[in-house]
Amino acid sequence: MPTPAQPDTHPVSPLVPDTVAVVAFDGISPFHLSVPCLVFGEDRTAEGVHRYRLVVCGVEPGPLRTSAGFGIDVGHGLKVLQRAQTIVVPSWRDDLAPVPPALRAALRAAHRRGARIVGLCLGAFVLADAGLLDGRAATTHWALAAEFARRYPQVQLRPEVLYVEDGLVLTSAGTAAGIDCCLHLLRQQHGAEAANRAARRMVVAPHRQGGQAQYIQQPVAPSVRGDRLAPLLQWLGEHLHETHTLEALAERAVMSPRTFTRRFRQSTGTTVGHWLQNQRIALAQRLLEGGDQSIEAVAVEAGFGSAVSLRQHFSASVGIAPSAYRRQFRHPE
Repeated sequence: MPTPAQPDTHPVSPLVPDTVAVVAFDGISPFHLSVPCLVFGEDRTAEGVHRYRLVVCGVEPGPLRTSAGFGIDVGHGLKVLQRAQTIVVPSWRDDLAPVPPALRAALRAAHRRGARIVGLCLGAFVLADAGLLDGRAATTHWALAAEFARRYPQVQLRPEVLYVEDGLVLTSAGTAAGIDCCLHLLRQQHGAEAANRAARRMVVAPHRQGGQAQYIQQPVAPSVRGDRLAPLLQWLGEHLHETHTLEALAERAVMSPRTFTRRFRQSTGTTVGHWLQNQRIALAQRLLEGGDQSIEAVAVEAGFGSAVSLRQHFSASVGIAPSAYRRQFRHPE
């Protein structure tokens, strides 16, 4: 059983910018705990990213056991949640044990102060139990989605997505989807390139494409090295500004349109049209972040043809208008 630890003696203050508190508990999965620690705990100041102050705190005081059989020493209690700007509950117990009243109260208080609250995988159950998801959209691990819906009918469950952001509350689906969610937060705060670099260091995609619809879409090129379509995809990435038809692309790939369509989905996990639009959105994001071109010029270079078309597709995919995105993510000179 966990043994008592020394009380948390750090002074309490208002929200501290760039402080991320990760909530651990007895029996936690090491993988779930490591996800936010990897994304927010590494020093990326050399890449122009302000370093986060990462703090792991325990629901129970003292040394904690993990589901892998080894222990971890957590030196902070829930008091650190009083000053964290972002709080991550990386999972919860597989038996969905009741949430301790102290954790529930700490999350509610932090939410009232304006902290961002993140529930990864079964951590969504903790946020729902605290009432933070009432009337909001949320997701969780698909295997327990039905149980989540039964327990919390007041939550707008989105079981088909990888992660959901609703105001200052975020939830993700199971296991690796927590990486997607954390990279999204990094991207929001430091731009696409910072998230892309972090993803490359972890050898994961900055944003996954596939059959699951994305509530928040930040598409990136799939990895198809060695695939027969790789040269074509590379060429397409260099000619996004041009108009492409299925027939012309199939001819370039030396395939029938039917075979090309099937092989394209096998290689990329999506259709030709969706892949092109996702790549054009990603290019528009990079242009908006790092250049002074007009919205019209960005639209043309990214292959949307007009500012009207760019605004329509960009807003539907990213959630904000291109001009607002530029104001938020533009790199300083």
